[in-house]
Parts: sequence; structure tokens; C-alpha cells
Amino acid sequence: MGQQKTPKQFLRTVTIISTFGGLLFGYDTGVVNGALPYMALPDQLNLTPFTEGLVASGLLFGAAIGSFLGGRISDAKGRRKMLLMLAVIFFFATIGCTLSPTVEVMVCFRFLLGLAVGGASVTVPAYLAEMSPAENRGRMVTQNELMIVTGQLCAFVFNAIIGVSFGESAHVWRYMLVIASLPAVVLWFGMLAMPESPRWLVMNGKIGEALKVLKQARDEGRAIAELNEIQDNLAQETSIEKATLKDLTTPWVRRIVFIAMGIAICQQISGVNSIMYYGTQILQKAGFSTEAALIGNIANGVIAVSATFFGIWMMGRHGRRPLLMTGQIGTICALFLIGTFSNVLEGTTILPYVVLSLTVTFLFFQQGFLSPITWLMLSELFPMRLRGMGMGLTVLCLWITNFFVGLSFPVLMDAFGLSHTFFAFVGIGLFGLLFAYKFVPETRGRSLEQIEQDFRNHGKKKAETLTKASTSAE
Repeated sequence: MGQQKTPKQFLRTVTIISTFGGLLFGYDTGVVNGALPYMALPDQLNLTPFTEGLVASGLLFGAAIGSFLGGRISDAKGRRKMLLMLAVIFFFATIGCTLSPTVEVMVCFRFLLGLAVGGASVTVPAYLAEMSPAENRGRMVTQNELMIVTGQLCAFVFNAIIGVSFGESAHVWRYMLVIASLPAVVLWFGMLAMPESPRWLVMNGKIGEALKVLKQARDEGRAIAELNEIQDNLAQETSIEKATLKDLTTPWVRRIVFIAMGIAICQQISGVNSIMYYGTQILQKAGFSTEAALIGNIANGVIAVSATFFGIWMMGRHGRRPLLMTGQIGTICALFLIGTFSNVLEGTTILPYVVLSLTVTFLFFQQGFLSPITWLMLSELFPMRLRGMGMGLTVLCLWITNFFVGLSFPVLMDAFGLSHTFFAFVGIGLFGLLFAYKFVPETRGRSLEQIEQDFRNHGKKKAETLTKASTSAE
């Protein structure tokens, strides 16, 4: 018999295995970046700008639905079973994409892949949060974000290696896609050996099993104490009436949802996924060859991973609003410079290197400021009663915005060129900056109860101010 793992070793194994869902999320969203130029060839899928957008964004539309349904299914079936089901979908949808004979078949399998991506985007963080001790929760859940950007980096690296080594092969894009089947197999076999979330077990009356899992992840005394705490928290939650869409008739509730949806939209309209999905085409338009663009795109993946570490460090030291606005200003400036230099330096040998350096700069501000703050603020804005309804609407809104950006970008670039397309994102980004300045509150250092009270009192304070003004005028 092997030596039993310590709680620390056990939690490390849980984190590594479950975040393969995040790795698949990242790889499947990033791999299309290098595969599209080869898919578009006449003897392959013969893509037009519109069908390029469909192939890239078909996954995103599926992810919108998958994220909306994923939480409900994992509540009913369990986090572990959900991840096992997602691993199967990841595997067969990947094989389907790899073998696709036509663009219609490709879009259908990309949609199925999106269902798994969306399901993973809500299930993996929930599983990690429920398995981890309170003091390690932030670090463990953040591992999933790191695995997502690591998955994208892996996609860019494998795209470059395969593109440079086998670029003369007509089916090179199929080799890029099929690699994602391997982590899907690891996720499935790995989750077979993982336990169910103790919180879900308690929710379903399986107290003995929950205690057994907690004893693997905690010292025995703490495991018993935490089991009692979970039972107490669940008892309190069942006494709380959950919010529904009818609650949007209440002004302060509507304001929270409006601000959360606005933050989610602003994170997407920055244009980040135009670079993550179409970075190779952008660099090709700037003047790189396909192989050089694939290699250059690795820099985007490296900075995305590095900036995520930086963003996590910054979040512990500075307020949410200034970091959010710094990210927006930085991304807007980078996009403006891409648009300007694409026009001024058009046709020169230096342009592709300038564009590459500016996409790297853009991703530093996006992944170091804008993206991590977005997810942190979404977790802080909603009080417990509103969290299910609010996060469901907000994440759905985020994926739908992502879908429209992914669908429209190649069409815009074909119709208006590189320069004018990025100027369009600059204009949209300015609206996002104005929204953040006018509506987004500071949440750092405030409890969920204090934040909720501020929203409840917002309308009252405004009414009191108007009353005082009218009284003084008389």
C-alpha cells in the first residue's frame, strides 16, 4: 500500500487535475488563432471572413449556453460528475473538429466544444472553492485562471512548432486541433480518482462521505469543525429567499446588475479576444509571413501568463476602480497606436514588429489590470441572495459579447482594414472608460454587507439631496 497523502499534497493533486478543465478552456479558445489561416485555404475549408468568424465564435456561443446551464447541472449531478461529463464532451468534440470535412460540420463541433468550455468556466472554480480551506481559496481558484492563459500559451507554442515544421502539409490545422484530446483524457482519468465536493455532499445529505473527503483535505479536528460550519451555512442559505428576474423591478437590485453587466461588457469590448483569437491574422496583415506570425504570437501568450501573475499581485495592493480604469486607458492607448502605425507605416518592413510590440503592450494592460479586476469585482458586487441570478445574467452577457466580437472582427478587418478596425475598438473603449468612471463603485476593503447597504441607500441619498436643494431654494 502506498503512503497516504498529506492534506497539502491531496489539495495540490485536486488543483492540478481539476484545472485541466481550465487548460482545455485556454487551448480550445487559443488554438483557432493559428489554425484559421490553414483552414481558410481553398483546398481545405475555403473560409470567407464571415465563416472565419463563425468558426471562431461558434465556440463562444456554445460557451454562453454552457456557462448558463453548467451551474445548474453541477448543482444537480455534482461537481465531479460534471467534470467527467465535460471531459467526454471535450474529447469527442475535439475529434469532431479535427476530422471536419466542411465548415458547417466544423461550426457544429465548435459549438459542442463551447458547451464544454462554458461548463468548465463555472464548474472548475466552484469545485476548487469548495475543496479548499478558506486561507488557500484565493490562491487555489486563481490557479484555474493561470491554467486558462497557460492553455492559450500552449496553443500558440504548438501552433508555431507545427506550422513551421509541417506548414507545407494541407491538413496542418488538424494536427493543431487534435492535441486538445490529450488533456481531455487526463481530465477524465484524473477526475475518476478525485472525490466529490464536500459542500455538494452535505447539500445532498451525504454527511459521512463529506467528512471523509474533508479528512483527506484537512486535519481531523478542523475537518469536523468545517463540516459543522458547512451545515450551518447551508441552513442559513436555505432560509434566504433567492432572487429571481422579478427582483429587477427593485431599483437598487437593477443598479447592481446593470453595473456588473457593464463591467463584463467593458472587459470584452476592449478587443482582447480579437488578439487572442486572430493574433496570427493581425500579424499577417501587418506584414509577417504565416510562419513568422505563428512564432510572433507566442509573445502574446507569454505576456498574458506573466501579466496575470502581476495582476494578482496588484489586486492585493490597490483599489479596484483605479486598476480597472488603468487597464482601460492602457488598452485604449495601445489600440490607438496600432491603428495609427498601421496607417502611417503601411507597407514598411518595421510595421509587423511595431504591431507585435503593441499587441504585447495591450495584453499587459488587459491581463494585468482589466481581466482579473473584472472577475474579482463580479464576485464582490452581488450579495448572497442575488448571486445566482446576477452572476448567471452577467456571465451570459459576457459570453454573448465575446461571441459578437469574435464573429465580427474578421469581417470588419476585411471590410475596413487593420487600422480602421482598431480605431473602432478605441471608440467603443472610450465608452467603457466613461462607464467605469461614472458608475463603477470601489469595493476594496468593504464587506459584502457594506456594499449591499451602499446600493440600497444610493437612491435614498439622491432623494435626500434633491429634497435639501429644493428646501434651500424656497
